[in-house]
Amino acid sequence: MRLLFLGDIVGNAGCNAIKKNLKKILQSNEIDFVVANGENSYSSGVGISENITNEMFSCGIDVITTGNHVWDQKETLEHIKKENRLLRPLNMSNELPGQGFNIYKSNNGFRVGVLNLIGNVFMKKSDNVFETSKKFLSSNKLKENFDFLIVDFHGETTSEKMAIGHFFDGNATLVVGTHTHVPTNDSRVLEKGTAYQTDAGMCGVYDSVIGMNKEISLKRFLNISSEKWLPARGEATICGVIVDANADTGLAINIKSFIYG
Repeated sequence: MRLLFLGDIVGNAGCNAIKKNLKKILQSNEIDFVVANGENSYSSGVGISENITNEMFSCGIDVITTGNHVWDQKETLEHIKKENRLLRPLNMSNELPGQGFNIYKSNNGFRVGVLNLIGNVFMKKSDNVFETSKKFLSSNKLKENFDFLIVDFHGETTSEKMAIGHFFDGNATLVVGTHTHVPTNDSRVLEKGTAYQTDAGMCGVYDSVIGMNKEISLKRFLNISSEKWLPARGEATICGVIVDANADTGLAINIKSFIYG
């Protein structure tokens, strides 16, 4: 089983790169299932829309995860109620619409669980992610409830991401971080068989500040302008990880960082 996870899709450039390249990437790498974080895919660089989700699904993405920007486009509050392939972090308030976890069928017939979590450090208040994860694992077992489990941990700090990786080790196929948009050089299979990378990077323009216009960003950091942030324009790079997994155990055989463009 070969899984592809794509980092945060940023703005029009990220979406266009997916539409232009993803199908040939899937074919050339013999990918069986694809998850991508789409919370920055709107043209403004924050949020997601029904139209974008449909476009991304038509390109071959099976499930879209999100994070702290999931509600930035108000239409998502309604769309997520009817689209179970679009997830929001499980440890957000239960009063919010949508799901943080679901099980999907891969194109080769396996059950793939996808879990979306958000960190607590330097992020908007959500339920304790470790307590939520502990509760999740008490009732969801690898090779019982699903054949493979992909965990998107949307967080700010490397320490919190690493801790979640170790927390799920042996109980998930892949734990991968999103949100910081910079691919980390630490892809590895942990001691008990879970593939891990601290951050998958982004599908966006790297001649930028995490996908946003670098001139505007510099002016804002220098306090010489409060101009609204906008996504960078240009050719986007597609970043993520590819994981080969054992169908008998649901655990990882290997993981490699994937960068295209």
